[in-house]
Amino acid sequence: MAISSSSAYQLLFCLLVLVFTPFPSHSADPDPLQDICVADLNATFSVNGYPCKPASQVTSEDFFFDGMSKEGNTSNVFGLGVIRADVQTFPGLNTQGISMARADLAPGGLNLPHTHPRATESGVVIKGKVLVGFVTTDNVLYSKVLTAGQMFIIPRGLIHFQLNVGKGKALFLVAFNSQLPGVVTDSTSLFATTPPVPNQVLTKSFQVGDEVINLIKSKLAAIFTV
Repeated sequence: MAISSSSAYQLLFCLLVLVFTPFPSHSADPDPLQDICVADLNATFSVNGYPCKPASQVTSEDFFFDGMSKEGNTSNVFGLGVIRADVQTFPGLNTQGISMARADLAPGGLNLPHTHPRATESGVVIKGKVLVGFVTTDNVLYSKVLTAGQMFIIPRGLIHFQLNVGKGKALFLVAFNSQLPGVVTDSTSLFATTPPVPNQVLTKSFQVGDEVINLIKSKLAAIFTV
């Protein structure tokens, strides 16, 4: 039986909707299969996430976290203090597909260029003046100076940064659509790994000599414990 022109267009439209509709499992953490699953961080077996601790051991305290009420320690070379509320610090988030973080920046403080491989990031500036920027895969920079009450979005997996460009301290809060978004900091991922990335790779990548690479590695080694 022949299909009418209108029916064909309707069928094509339905197929396009199915193809381009993002499934939850592709865009964020998998959906939970029960009401609660407080992470057992001491479990002796490994899964893609954390197993649940027995319901008999769950208490109200598992669902509350006061860590972000305290200012992060900014007395470091970057002037950055981050307090993370992810599944590893707040086990009640397990299987819920969300997490948050607080970032404090001293004057001139920088949240180094980094990526979150498992989450999109949204945030709001609470205090101060912050330059927020991210770079697309086409090497286009999108950035803007934000003040208190203004929000930003960082697409999943893209390199981004936050810089305090005000005269005083700055504070912003961020949320992720993953219980453990992960952080890949560009500088440490290249220059402070164990074992180290071969100098031949880095000198060719950055078109500089060994002396420059060794200088960067020595400076980062003094800052980070890998």
